[in-house]
Amino acid sequence: MSVGELEKKLELAHVKGTVPKVVIPVHFSGQSCEMDRIFELSKEYGFAVIEDASHAIGGKYLETPIGGCRFSEMTVFSFHPVKIITTGEGGMVLTNRQDLYERLVRLRSHGITRDPVLMEGESHGPWYYQQIELGFNYRMTDIQAALGTNQMTRIDEFIQQRHEIVSKYNYAFKMLPLVLPWQHPNTHSAFHLYVIRLKLDSISKTHLQVFEELRKRGIIVNLHYIPVHTQPFYQRLGFKWGDFPEAETYYREAITLPLFSSMTDVQQERVIASVTEVLQ
Repeated sequence: MSVGELEKKLELAHVKGTVPKVVIPVHFSGQSCEMDRIFELSKEYGFAVIEDASHAIGGKYLETPIGGCRFSEMTVFSFHPVKIITTGEGGMVLTNRQDLYERLVRLRSHGITRDPVLMEGESHGPWYYQQIELGFNYRMTDIQAALGTNQMTRIDEFIQQRHEIVSKYNYAFKMLPLVLPWQHPNTHSAFHLYVIRLKLDSISKTHLQVFEELRKRGIIVNLHYIPVHTQPFYQRLGFKWGDFPEAETYYREAITLPLFSSMTDVQQERVIASVTEVLQ
């Protein structure tokens, strides 16, 4: 998230009376947004901040682990199977606010409470509970929790392995017609993804051709992500191509290369050789 562009948007929204209630910075690929500046804007314009750290467990911002909610009301992590830490599915919400914590606990279990202070009327006995709002069924199983807590003991190891793989990629690709992932000096990325951007003016192939040629070589590249405003649901709400040119330019250039903590030198050398062959 560009804080400069966010500030311009907030200034305009303030004039129009449309300042958002919530801003959700996304720590894309594992690198934190500039949360200190976003936090200052939240105080100036009166919005809440929720960090989407689905890619960023194990990363750091200003030498502090991402997820501490120093600059936000809540932080959300994902434990989807392809994430750095997995419980098979699901995720985790962190907050330092007692009121939000208590409501989140209720919402994960149908909106039910056993706290007499929150009930309407008298308790009927030790068995009694009340559903005081409409919640969900988001309770993690013990088996999932065991899987996740075991992996948490290795989180630093996983992140270190990812950094070593990224360093090797950066060195191998530095002379190719690519834009490599830039790292903000205040962050220590979790490197969930390694996204290259093609300098199409310097390549005699299209984005699609490069993607397909890598796939034909057995390199399972991907594209994270298609801009949301181009999806049919949002187009029916009035969004259209051209509304967010930076996102669209990124979409025309980006390719995600394989990156996982157990990646071997042989596997990585194969990726490097394939990318080099295709681009040269």
